[in-house]
Amino acid sequence: MANSSNQPTNRGGASTRSEFGYAMKRAGNKAHTFFGNASNSILVIFGVILAILVFIPAFSVVRDTFVIRNPVRHTSLGYTTSYWYDTFAGSNSKQYFWSPLGHSLLVSLLSCVFSIVFGGTAAYLITRTNLKFKRFISLVFIFPYVMPQWTLAIFWQNLWVNTGLSIMPHMGEMQALFGWKAPMWFVYGAFPISLVLGIHYAPFAYILIGGVLRNMDSNLEEAATILNVPRWKNFFRVTIPMLKPAILSTILLVFSSAMASYTVANKLGNPVEYYVLATRMSYLLKSPDSDLYGIGNVITLVTILISMVMMVINAVQTGDRKSYTTVSGKSGQITKQNLGKVGKWVISLIVLFIVIFFCIGPMLSFALESFLPNEGDFSSGLTTIWWTSKKNIGYGVYPGIFYCQDVWLSLWNSVKLSLVCSLCAGTFGLLIGYAYARKRKTWYGKLVSGLAFLPYLLPSLALSAIFYALAANLNAKGITFLMASPLLLGAILGVLKYIPFASRSSTNAMLQLSEQIEEAAQIQNINWGKRMTRIVFPIQKSAFLSGYLLPFISCMREYDLFAFIGTNDRFTLTRFMFTLSSNGYPAMEQAANLMLVVIILLFNFAVNKITGASLDKGIGG
Repeated sequence: MANSSNQPTNRGGASTRSEFGYAMKRAGNKAHTFFGNASNSILVIFGVILAILVFIPAFSVVRDTFVIRNPVRHTSLGYTTSYWYDTFAGSNSKQYFWSPLGHSLLVSLLSCVFSIVFGGTAAYLITRTNLKFKRFISLVFIFPYVMPQWTLAIFWQNLWVNTGLSIMPHMGEMQALFGWKAPMWFVYGAFPISLVLGIHYAPFAYILIGGVLRNMDSNLEEAATILNVPRWKNFFRVTIPMLKPAILSTILLVFSSAMASYTVANKLGNPVEYYVLATRMSYLLKSPDSDLYGIGNVITLVTILISMVMMVINAVQTGDRKSYTTVSGKSGQITKQNLGKVGKWVISLIVLFIVIFFCIGPMLSFALESFLPNEGDFSSGLTTIWWTSKKNIGYGVYPGIFYCQDVWLSLWNSVKLSLVCSLCAGTFGLLIGYAYARKRKTWYGKLVSGLAFLPYLLPSLALSAIFYALAANLNAKGITFLMASPLLLGAILGVLKYIPFASRSSTNAMLQLSEQIEEAAQIQNINWGKRMTRIVFPIQKSAFLSGYLLPFISCMREYDLFAFIGTNDRFTLTRFMFTLSSNGYPAMEQAANLMLVVIILLFNFAVNKITGASLDKGIGG
């Protein structure tokens, strides 16, 4: 009886263990099947990596807004909300936050207006009219974006600074050539900052709006013309509404980028103390005063939240329920508007002058300024001393550009950093784009794609500050590898910031590629590695190579992203250029600027030749 009574118990225990074993086996089989798909493995791996790189630094900066760092002001170490109070309602809140915030919002809004007016007008004239010089205008129109953004600010200074401004003892090019003395508001402050940023980001509007205009069926406008709708009303009631998604996307990109711009505001705002959030944030985060550092972290979070709000607004305004169909499939007719025999040449020459002025003028200005013996001295002839001198010149610190080791070392550092960022960001972006294209209907695919694009919307200066703070916190705890290796920290930042370029390029390329091509190879038992290297990559190599080369170009001209990285000003060429300016070597700064712009334009030319693609391709130039 004892044995019989124990028998059911044993069978029950064995059954439980058996069910548990079967459950584990089923779970193992499901995991094997899930991770056996390369797309799923890629999405999980990069989902974890991106979550760590995005959320842990963000948590670190949030924490720093509450951590007490000044035991003199606070009775004990711990946490406090005083930094938040000081930012929004403290005695210096207007100086540190509210006034710069108002300036930033004004500059960002004006930048959107300028970029849409310049870029949108150029796109309309090239795609919908019989404008002359289209190919040349389309080619050089992207130059301001390819250049570092502060180069236009330096160009503006070179042109309009004059002895009539009490803060500037030397004359600029316009005063030297024509005797013109521009007023202060025209040279420094909100207007020039907004104008320079608007021109720098005008290619956004040109590419986005031009792409819609080129593919939009002109029958939509002609139907209104048949109903005797005036041309101006046709434009504002038919054409503009159809451009709404492109205009909103432009506003999102320009507004977010302008809000975070540091270098232009630093160049054109400092003499008149026109501070924006980015310049204030940089000052506060570099301050040895721990209370100011806490306020700087609060402002960092505010700039990030503003960018996120802009992204949400854009998503709501162009949501899934809204339709902006501009290509019906019934007609591909595009009617060119005739500007008239005289108007065609007049408008073409005006547009050509503006494009040459802002796109080629900076390089001519830098070249001229680099040959002046002294800043603003146009009466003593030209000299090559700032380029060719083997001896230390000026204040006795640096020789000429060709013999200045610091220039070449900082240039080499920029090239190394750009190569690392482009190789890693290009490869990672390619994999993410491939995986998302294959799993775009899954929740985890959409999540990883969103995480990959999120760093683009985060201000570069804020990212630099966040990762510097994280590295400093780890260093204080004995984890020193990030602070000890600025190149590694800079590479992590660069890869995170430039992954969106590569992932979006790869996603678009993969969505054009039918899955049947890869499935045919799978039937032949060709493994995933060979499918990628022998089939997928060769077919869409132009888009994939753009994902490598565009991060390289962007990293070469970057300053904000590396503003807080490393203590050596030779960390990148852009950092060293600011050092030259602050040390009283404006001519050498102009020479280094010209050298950097030429290098970037040469790489942009290489992008076009190697990939067979260009930023303006498909607009109609």
